[in-house]
Amino acid sequence: METPVVLDRRYRLTERIGEGGMAEVYRGTDLRLGREVAVKILRPQYASDQKFLERFLQEARAMASFSHPNIVNVYDVGREGRRYYIVMEYVPGTDLRRLLQQRGRLPVREALEIARQIAAGVGAAHRKGIVHRDIKPGNVLITPAGEAKVADFGIARAMTATHHLTEPGVVWGTTAYLSPEQIRGEAATPSSDVYAIGVVLFEMLAGRTPFQGEDRVAIALQHLNELPPKLSQLNPRVPPSVERLVERMLAKDPAQRFATADEVASVIFHLLHASTDATAAVPVVSTPPVVTPTPTPAEQPPGQAFMQRRPRRTHNASGQPSPALERVSARTARPSPSPAARRRSPGVDWLGIFLGLLALLAVLGLIPLYALVYQRIAGSVGSVMQPVVFLIASGLL
Repeated sequence: METPVVLDRRYRLTERIGEGGMAEVYRGTDLRLGREVAVKILRPQYASDQKFLERFLQEARAMASFSHPNIVNVYDVGREGRRYYIVMEYVPGTDLRRLLQQRGRLPVREALEIARQIAAGVGAAHRKGIVHRDIKPGNVLITPAGEAKVADFGIARAMTATHHLTEPGVVWGTTAYLSPEQIRGEAATPSSDVYAIGVVLFEMLAGRTPFQGEDRVAIALQHLNELPPKLSQLNPRVPPSVERLVERMLAKDPAQRFATADEVASVIFHLLHASTDATAAVPVVSTPPVVTPTPTPAEQPPGQAFMQRRPRRTHNASGQPSPALERVSARTARPSPSPAARRRSPGVDWLGIFLGLLALLAVLGLIPLYALVYQRIAGSVGSVMQPVVFLIASGLL
């Protein structure tokens, strides 16, 4: 494609820095604001596809409505002739795919920090009703300072407003990172992004994706039917808490995963700050997640709280305590008895029970004696006196 030197009299394109299935990405300069930008230009064959064009423009409008430090921010959207383009934040550095190719698997702490930042950025999109649907290392940019930024929401959709843009049975995304429900052609949800982040985290820790095969069909079938290999077998440095985290993210049933990426970010934040694991010397970027992490009880080992089937939602999307949970807690709360009250509580009088049983046995044991005395006396006295003798023997007269 022949690219103009200056696009729409504002954006000077200097070099092509990437390309994808639907667009090419150029490094450029915003002549009006004097800043470096990245310009994504839709490929010509898609400019005449009205549905695809709507999806492309919907991405720009949705992503331009908010910004986040872990998302490649969108600045502008425009059209010059038949060329449609999106102007985005230019991020120096490399992408996670190249980083993994250069270094193989990453130290546990570094991998967790990158995954936390990915989850934080994707979680911000989830709160806006946007699902990424194609999270993979090639769509994660790593700055020289170690910040992770999620890029290419090009096939994302706004769940609340663009259901008509999703064609039934059409599978979007890269097979190695697709959730089982996406492979079945079902609608992607935030938990689908959670699955993809789990695959990326698995790859960072193991140096390979959980499912591998000769072709896309073989990999897709493994996503549907097979469990991923144990991380600890591929990397003995992975702690059990991290292994369980990844296993839950890769659950086949979306209901068994975390509901949103924000929950993943909160759990990883807790693991990074509660764990004493020293397998990596990479410092942690202490940027807290948007959702306040639920504290784990002191008696539980770090990372155990998230292994519940569904985390207790103590905060809403804005990070404030959930009113519904407060009402339920108020109805179900019961005052705990004080230590003094517990000491005053009557217990079982085992001594009294024992003495009572002894007395009963003693009475029962005298019955044969009374009978013997009665028989002997009755044999020596007349029948008229037998009742009197019995009463005397019984001690009643």
